[in-house]
Amino acid sequence: MAYDFIGLVNDVCGRLNEVKLTTTNFATTTGYYTFVKEAVNSAIRHIQQEEFEWTWNHVEQELTLVAGVSREPYPADAKVINMQSFRIKRDATLGNGTEYLREITYEEYLEKFVDQEYDSDTSNRGIPRMIVRAPSREFILVPEPDKAYKLVYEYYLLGFDLEGHDDVPQIPEPYRHVIINGAMYYVYQFRNDAQMANMSQVLFEDGIKHLRSLHINRYKEVRDRRVSTTGMGTRGF
Repeated sequence: MAYDFIGLVNDVCGRLNEVKLTTTNFATTTGYYTFVKEAVNSAIRHIQQEEFEWTWNHVEQELTLVAGVSREPYPADAKVINMQSFRIKRDATLGNGTEYLREITYEEYLEKFVDQEYDSDTSNRGIPRMIVRAPSREFILVPEPDKAYKLVYEYYLLGFDLEGHDDVPQIPEPYRHVIINGAMYYVYQFRNDAQMANMSQVLFEDGIKHLRSLHINRYKEVRDRRVSTTGMGTRGF
């Protein structure tokens, strides 16, 4: 069965001996099927909210800087940005080596460096050496770049609810069973079947523990410098 929203919903329906959905009626079904869809999404949300740094949510971003532009917006799909990861990529054409950027606070930036945004003197530009997290979901480069350097950094994706029948979860397919066990827990709760709900909950929690043992980096020095960029959105979590 395909690893997409309809496939997951039909996995649950199959376990409960319910009629499975088709791509034709998936969007229009109501009642019980609406709850099964929500149960699948609830299981996915639960997994995604357990940890922000699941390996499947990790992204490495490359951005070409513009001379004289010091502020860059966060990616719209970023939940957590690794502030330790910012570096200028080596570029033989521009004549620069790899340069890791040191993070400074926004307060220090305002005190010492904010004048760069208003200074028309281009001689103060250069290869960025510091990075600042601004409250406006932007990061700021210090000094302002004088060339089109390549900036590389890493972040973790927001989660999202599945909606269309062919939407695919961020969670890799080998862990499909974890999503299904979670969805079964929610469905059995809906059916007031406490015994089966408890059994499904145990399987679900064991599956999450296994995921955590495989996919989470526990080194504190890595975790400490990562910064959450959002609260809960309408679809992101």
